[in-house]
Amino acid sequence: MSDLQQLFALGCRVGDRLAAAGQTVAVAESSAGGLVSAALLARAGASAYYLGGAVLYTRRSRRLLTTLTADDLAGMRSSSPPYAQCLAQHQRARFKADWGLAETGAAGPDGNPYGDPAGHSCLAVDGAVPRARTLRTDSNDRQANMLAFAAAALGLLDEALAAAGLTAR
Repeated sequence: MSDLQQLFALGCRVGDRLAAAGQTVAVAESSAGGLVSAALLARAGASAYYLGGAVLYTRRSRRLLTTLTADDLAGMRSSSPPYAQCLAQHQRARFKADWGLAETGAAGPDGNPYGDPAGHSCLAVDGAVPRARTLRTDSNDRQANMLAFAAAALGLLDEALAAAGLTAR
């Protein structure tokens, strides 16, 4: 099974959990480039649990695709755990979802302007069981990092859903 097929299988498993519980998710991602949303949408019937998402790849896209203000982001920088948590909380609240999921990082081949190396990503889940994690792949392979970031974000959501007692039918 290819890495993309594995990612889609993980997205379907997460979708199964959400659908079985009648719960919803909203996504904000950056360096994963839409792969998190694509994986969640790979399951037929995804509209039952996937409310929407945004690829917030630049400051401009964040300004245009969210309602976050400078005050909301005071003291934070992109690609940090507090920023990822803020994005997850924002998407959850904005979409009135049960869960918010966020990913922000540096896919490569170079690091980001904040000093993080390629292969750095911060992930966050907001909901009944919040979670946050920082991932370092130690790789500058952009496409491999994008897949790794998306898989880690979905894995983190899957963990949170399991901890909340959500099981697939």
